[in-house]
Amino acid sequence: MVRNPDANRDQFRPHDHPNDAFLLTTVVGSYPKPKWLNRADELVDDPDSKFDESDLDEAHDDACRLITREHERAGLDTVVDGEMRRNEMVEFFADRIDGYEFNGPVKVWGHNYFDKPSVVEEVAYDEPWLVDEFEFTSDVSERPVKVPITGPYTLGFWAFNEAYPSTEELVYDLADLVNEEVEKLVEAGARYIQIDEPALATTPEDHAIVGEALERIVSGIDEEVRIGLHVCYGDYSRIYPEINDYPIDEFDVELCNGEYEQIPTFTEPTFEPDLALGVVDAHTAEVEPIEEIKENIRQGLRVVPPEKLTVSPDCGLKLLPREVAYGKTENMVTAVREVEAEIDSGAIDVDNPLDD
Repeated sequence: MVRNPDANRDQFRPHDHPNDAFLLTTVVGSYPKPKWLNRADELVDDPDSKFDESDLDEAHDDACRLITREHERAGLDTVVDGEMRRNEMVEFFADRIDGYEFNGPVKVWGHNYFDKPSVVEEVAYDEPWLVDEFEFTSDVSERPVKVPITGPYTLGFWAFNEAYPSTEELVYDLADLVNEEVEKLVEAGARYIQIDEPALATTPEDHAIVGEALERIVSGIDEEVRIGLHVCYGDYSRIYPEINDYPIDEFDVELCNGEYEQIPTFTEPTFEPDLALGVVDAHTAEVEPIEEIKENIRQGLRVVPPEKLTVSPDCGLKLLPREVAYGKTENMVTAVREVEAEIDSGAIDVDNPLDD
């Protein structure tokens, strides 16, 4: 059952917001790393280099500060550090969870590899994974900070299971660990947590497993904390309307890349959580014009009213040129503010948002 997004959304509205209508703007998570940070990552592994781990920590701090402020300059209501400290979304967390080990890179597509881990014993929580990252970003940001976490379903199914009778049981143990991490983040001041489950798009028949995992993740978490779920592109009709039963405040969908063909999927029955809609394409290295983005935003108004619409890119932007990622983000925010003003003036009829 959907949590209570009304209880946590307004805290992200800036005090100087220019319009009566408010569409929350955010990003999904990853962002292009500065080229010098990639070089720093290489240097620390070079035995002939004098560049050490403390130097790399400083480079990560500088990059996180830079990207956080870049997000603020673009005008986002909630920011992320661009995941500057992270490598791959499963690797990063598996390296911090007792019970995983690494055996070498696995080819995933094209010339891209990731270090697919194995679960060799019961997983356990040792030290916080993201609290330092969140506290640093909060200290350098003037806007609220969102924390993306790779979800237990993806952490379980995108690893080799060598320890549990079933991967489902592994997922539930991982969900309990994510709950511990969310509790630590909340204690540190986090109020916006996003669970990333790209694996669900590839195996949507497991939606019930994800639902149970989410129940464990949010156990004991106050309604003032916003819980989002991001699922990458797939056939959403295979998990809708079941997601209305998920204990989340917001469901983030990747539809811009598919030209919103699946929007009607969410119109019947009524979409219950807030909708986080991708309105710029994370897979194309072109900056969409503001007017095009405004039309994309209107697609979301077919599903939910303005007070339940969050606007973001389709997915993480890390594979794009940095100037393109910034241009998309800046144009997205400008488009959102113009749509809000048009809602206020009545130029957009929220009951028929695609009509001029």
